[in-house]
Amino acid sequence: MKIVIIGAVAAGTSAATEARRHLKEAEIKIFETDNEISYIGAGMPYYIGGMVAKRSTLVPRDAVFFKQKHNIDIYTRHSVKAINPEQKNILVENLATGETFVEPYDKLVLATGAVPFVPPMAGIEKENVFALRSAVDADRIKDYMQSRKPKTAVIVGTGFIGLEMAEILAENGISITLVELAPQIMPALDSDMSDYIEAHLREQKVEVIKGDSVVSVISENMIDEVVLKSGRKCQADMVIMAVGIRPNVALAKNAGIEVGPSGAIAVNDLLETSVKDIYACGDCAESYSIVTGKPFYRPLGSTANKMGRVVGEQVAGGRLKFRGGLGTGIFKVFELTVAQTGLTEKEALKEGLQIQVIKDVRLDKPDFYNGKEMVIKTIADKNTGRLLGAQIIGKAGVDKRIDVLVTAITFGAQAEDLMHLDLAYAPPFSTARDPLMYTSILLDGALKK
Repeated sequence: MKIVIIGAVAAGTSAATEARRHLKEAEIKIFETDNEISYIGAGMPYYIGGMVAKRSTLVPRDAVFFKQKHNIDIYTRHSVKAINPEQKNILVENLATGETFVEPYDKLVLATGAVPFVPPMAGIEKENVFALRSAVDADRIKDYMQSRKPKTAVIVGTGFIGLEMAEILAENGISITLVELAPQIMPALDSDMSDYIEAHLREQKVEVIKGDSVVSVISENMIDEVVLKSGRKCQADMVIMAVGIRPNVALAKNAGIEVGPSGAIAVNDLLETSVKDIYACGDCAESYSIVTGKPFYRPLGSTANKMGRVVGEQVAGGRLKFRGGLGTGIFKVFELTVAQTGLTEKEALKEGLQIQVIKDVRLDKPDFYNGKEMVIKTIADKNTGRLLGAQIIGKAGVDKRIDVLVTAITFGAQAEDLMHLDLAYAPPFSTARDPLMYTSILLDGALKK
C-alpha cells in the first residue's frame, strides 16, 4: 500500500499519522509546497503580538520528527503540478532544483488547504501590504513591525483574523482603522450581536468603516494611504488583508474532481471525492451541517484535524465516518470573547425554518465574585423545540457555555433539555442557576406560548 498526501499542515499530517497507526508497513509520502509543516495557524496573531515568545512553539514539528517517530516521508518545497487519476500518479516539481518527476499512489489524499482571498486593487504588491495565512506571513508582519515601527494600520475585513489582528496591533501602539464591505462587522454573526463588538471596538479607539471597500494603496508626500471606493482616504503605514480565505481546489478541478456548491471539494461521509481512491480533508474540502444536513464551507483547524483522522482510518480500511459540524468558532477581541455555533437567526430564516429566538443578559458567576455580563442569543425550531444555534458575547464564561450548547445541538437537544443538565456550580465558576438554565426557561416558555 502506498499513500500519497498533498499538504502537510493540520489535515495532511493528521491523516498520515492515523494511517500509520493502522498500517505499519505502508509507504506514506507527503508533498508540501512551503518550507514549514504542521504549524499552528491560529496562534500566529499572538506570535506577532509577542504573547507567544518562541516561534518554535507554533511550528513544533518538522520532516525529521515525522520520519523518526512515524516513518512518514515529508518533502517540503515540492509542488504538485497535476493529478492523473487514470494512471494513479501525480506530477511533482522539486522547487529547489526545478526537477519534475512522477509519483504513483494507491490512495491519494488532498489536504491542499486554503489561500487568502485578496481582492484586486492597485498597490497590492507594496511591501507594507500583508495577508496572514502561514508562519512565513507572520514572520513578514512581525519583522516589518520591528523594523519600521508603524504608527497606523488599515485592516480590511472583520472576521476572526481581522479582529484578532486589530487587538494585536492596537496593543502594540498602532492606530487601527477597520474596513468592512458588509453593512455590519463580523458578517458571520447576526447584526444585533455584532453591534456589541462594534461598540467595544470604538471604546478601544478603533475606527470602524462599514459598507466600503479598498480600491488602492498609494503613496503621497511619503505617506502611504488606503483609498476606499467611497473616495475616502485612510493613512496606513501597513495594511492587513483579512477578507477571508478560499479553498485551494485548482489541482482537484484540473483532475476532474467534483467541487461542491460551496466552492470546496465535494466529499461524502467517508471523505471520498468523486474520483475513486482520492480523498479530501481540511480547508480544501466541504463539510456539512449537523443541523440542516447540507454542505457548507467553514474552515477551522479543529475540523481539519478531525477530517484528517477520518481519512487516515479510511485509507487503512477502517470504518470511522465524518459526522459533519456546526461551524463553531470562538475568538477574543480586547476584553470580549465572541463565540458562535450552529445556525444564526438569518441563516435559519434563509432555510425557511419557523424559529423562536431569545436574547438574554446574565452574569457568568455571582456578582459578589466579580461576575461579568454575557449576552446569550439562542435559536430553536418553533415546531419541534430543537436547538438550532447560539451566539454568546461577554468578558468571561463564554467558552464554557458555548461548548455546552455545541454538545446539546450536536445530540439534538430541545430547549427544555438545557434546564435538566447537571452543570457544575461553585461561586468562582457559575451562578447557582447557570445562565443556560435561564436560557432554557425563557426559550422553552416562548416556544410553548
